[in-house]
Amino acid sequence: MKFGKIAAATATTAALAIGVSACGGGEPAKPAEPQASAAASGPKYAGQTLNVWRLGAPNDVQNKYMADLDAKFKEQTGADVNVQWIPWPDAQKKWTAALAGGEGPDVTEFGNDQVAAWVSQDALTDISDLVKSSPDFQQIPQNLWGYETIDSKVYAAPWGGGTRAVLYRKDWFKSLGIEVPKTWEDLVAAGKKIVEKKGKDVDGFAFNGGSDANMSLSPFVWSAGGDFAAFEGGKWVGKLTDPAFKEGFQFYTDLVTKDGISGKSRLSQNSVDISQRFAAGKVGMYVTGGWDIATIKEQSKGKVAEDQMAFFSLPNKEGSGPAPAFQGGNDIAIWKDAKSPELAAEYLKLAAGKEFGTRYAKEGGLLPLYPDALAEFASDPVQAPFAETFKVAKGFPASPNWAEANDTKAVLQNAARSVIEGKKDADTALADANKELETILNQQ
Repeated sequence: MKFGKIAAATATTAALAIGVSACGGGEPAKPAEPQASAAASGPKYAGQTLNVWRLGAPNDVQNKYMADLDAKFKEQTGADVNVQWIPWPDAQKKWTAALAGGEGPDVTEFGNDQVAAWVSQDALTDISDLVKSSPDFQQIPQNLWGYETIDSKVYAAPWGGGTRAVLYRKDWFKSLGIEVPKTWEDLVAAGKKIVEKKGKDVDGFAFNGGSDANMSLSPFVWSAGGDFAAFEGGKWVGKLTDPAFKEGFQFYTDLVTKDGISGKSRLSQNSVDISQRFAAGKVGMYVTGGWDIATIKEQSKGKVAEDQMAFFSLPNKEGSGPAPAFQGGNDIAIWKDAKSPELAAEYLKLAAGKEFGTRYAKEGGLLPLYPDALAEFASDPVQAPFAETFKVAKGFPASPNWAEANDTKAVLQNAARSVIEGKKDADTALADANKELETILNQQ
């Protein structure tokens, strides 16, 4: 991918660190001139089947949503939908295999920070005209299309916004007399008390060292004033050796090595693994999204009820408010090998349109992107911590190679593990990781 594309992605990503109030009050882009629909609906598509990939593990709420969406789609187009659920940790391998073998989806869900990487591999269809001609899409504030827009072309539609907060056992906090942490010190103290009272096989605050580890590490790094990398002078420059990054990194690894509030035997667990342990009564707190409430409720088979769980914003270093967390969300895109691009376009318009786009976000624990729906979250006790955190949220480096560094090569995960296992000190681990990160991000 040319650096021109990377620079464009970087510039648009900067616009994403916005507050919920800005999202709710931002003026949507003016509608483009009316264009002819990319496809006719109705009997034209009768007998056809669209292959859709959804990410994650489905629960009852998600299954109901998909059933309603697909029924409406069939009513409008006559076509059926084949939905395949892909676990998040397996997504990279599935997309890579699909790109190589040509046996991929027609429409697929993405994490919005992954779009640039797949655009650089020519895996996604340009949907710019579709976006311009959709009245619903024109209601989504323009600054929420940053990850999806590369070189002024749109390759995915935002489906739901999101950030991360701390899911905790509300009933444990009450019985143990723990207040919601307001500082990093409070967080450690709460974690220690949970381990002390619930047992050493319980993680007071679960360390995430798996595929989505940087979702948990980044709030500490950003709160300390650090960052992963910056695009400077036409290239990516790693920031892992900066004192601010080291401070956040050291605090996070100390949760295991110094504070003992997460077990050393579980250094590779990701959020899926942690949620399963949470459902089994083995975790007191961890960083995740709102969707885990429904999943844990089902996994625990009633042992962990919804009123026993709650979220709070991870506190910043100064204790003056929430720490910045990942400003993310999920997108929906048309795969380049879609057998019927026109039919896929009809599905994308329906799924990410105002009715089903709002439902997707609300029922999936994400923030809706349509301004009036987003404004409702200010008074929602479950969503309020996410809305609060969203005000100071930040994005990862908008390089198309970030997914390789973040997922495939696991640069920071390996660095953290080497420190916790005593193989390297923090300075050495971060220096080595910084070199690797720069090499990966600057690949063309």
